[in-house]
Amino acid sequence: MVYLKLLRPKDWAKNLFLFLPLFFGREIFNLGKLFHVALGFIAFSAIASSIYIINDYRDREDDRKHPVKRNRPIASGAVKPSTALVICGLLLVLGFGMAYEIESRHKFFFVLGIYFLINLAYSLGLKAISILDIFILATGFVLRLKAGSVISYVPLSEWIIIMVFLLAVFMAIGKRRDDVLLKLSSGTDMRKSIKGYNLEFLNVLLAFVCAVIVVAYLMYTMSPVTIANTGSSRLYYTCIFVLAGIMRYLQIIYISTDSGSPTKILYKDRFIQITLLLWGISYILLLYLKDVNIFA
Repeated sequence: MVYLKLLRPKDWAKNLFLFLPLFFGREIFNLGKLFHVALGFIAFSAIASSIYIINDYRDREDDRKHPVKRNRPIASGAVKPSTALVICGLLLVLGFGMAYEIESRHKFFFVLGIYFLINLAYSLGLKAISILDIFILATGFVLRLKAGSVISYVPLSEWIIIMVFLLAVFMAIGKRRDDVLLKLSSGTDMRKSIKGYNLEFLNVLLAFVCAVIVVAYLMYTMSPVTIANTGSSRLYYTCIFVLAGIMRYLQIIYISTDSGSPTKILYKDRFIQITLLLWGISYILLLYLKDVNIFA
């Protein structure tokens, strides 16, 4: 169990972004493409876990000062650093080996390689640079989206890329805000990049990015290109669930002050889970069943 925890399987939920091109491209019920993206999900998860191990190996001393991260396998001493590095090497072989075989033109292998190199650079020092650390985290989600696109041969809309990037930036800012709160309560810097942030600055960023997300989503749903590609002019109805999800996340940030892990929020918060479910159902009804007149 401790070795499984080392891989951070809960964070594999982030790799579900590989399936978004199928969803937005109306190919989610194409079993052949779904199978290939599922293999890509496994490969991406293996490489992501290798990055987590590298990050935990380098940060083991700092993690011991953190109230939550000190329980990680390497920081707690449950897994020897040398053993963790061996597991990391096996994951790299598995992930890149699968990536090379999955997609004949090897574009997925290339995208996965970029993801690994960027996140390796992040673990080795770029995460100490304020603002850049947020953009690197957000870029990881865009690369997941691109990886799903090249495996399934479903082209991506520029709007989808923009929306995923903005949403990832929004969540990363919330995570940094939680780090600042932790610094204020403990008096210890858990991240070097925190020196470039304070609550006032992050609150302004949250408000700014939140507004941009809502406007961008509305523009996406009413774009003539989107309407032409999807065949539906009523996608703007789904904005209510986007607003509800963002408002709930802001409530968690400002009221519950518990935005340290967006993945944990996704797993535990029923409001956000129901909001995502309703958004997905409404989107499917409008996108896949657009000839049904229930939204007329």
